[in-house]
Amino acid sequence: MNVKNAAPALGEPLGIEFGNTRYAVRGEVREGLASPALLASWLQDHPIPRADQAVPALTPDDLPRFVALRDAIRALARHAADGTEPAAGPLAVVNDAAALAPGWPHLSWRSGAAERTAAPPVDAVLAAIAGSAVEVFGGPLRDAVRACGGPGCVLFFVKRHPRREWCSPGCGNRARVGRHYARHRGHG
Repeated sequence: MNVKNAAPALGEPLGIEFGNTRYAVRGEVREGLASPALLASWLQDHPIPRADQAVPALTPDDLPRFVALRDAIRALARHAADGTEPAAGPLAVVNDAAALAPGWPHLSWRSGAAERTAAPPVDAVLAAIAGSAVEVFGGPLRDAVRACGGPGCVLFFVKRHPRREWCSPGCGNRARVGRHYARHRGHG
């Protein structure tokens, strides 16, 4: 069964994109990982090593592991955006997931270097997503993580331009229209 994932894809680092699988439509929070089929669709839509092997291996028991990682990433993004220090719990979830697939570099004369692991594909995908989160929150991008300022939006993004305030142009337009409406209300 092919289920189209409705979670937004904003071109953010993989960890932030995965955290944004909890999103809002018209102010109503939606769950982008509500089923194994939605998780599989999300994984297929993102360039993650071994995702093609992980998708057929997914079981319903894997879904809570991915949701826990997503929720931990969202908690860390919230703390990064607020400039506060997170509790140990979300850090442990991300670090434990990152440790699921120890890797090593592998050299191929024709295709160059690639990361290899002996971990099962589902663990390797969890570790890749967690590894991306470690890179974001453990490096200079952490100071650029923002919560979208759009009305009703619950997404996070990495601010790469000094004037960026929203996760997407759509949220920016809604915010501007809302401000315009508020300024002109009652002046009719």
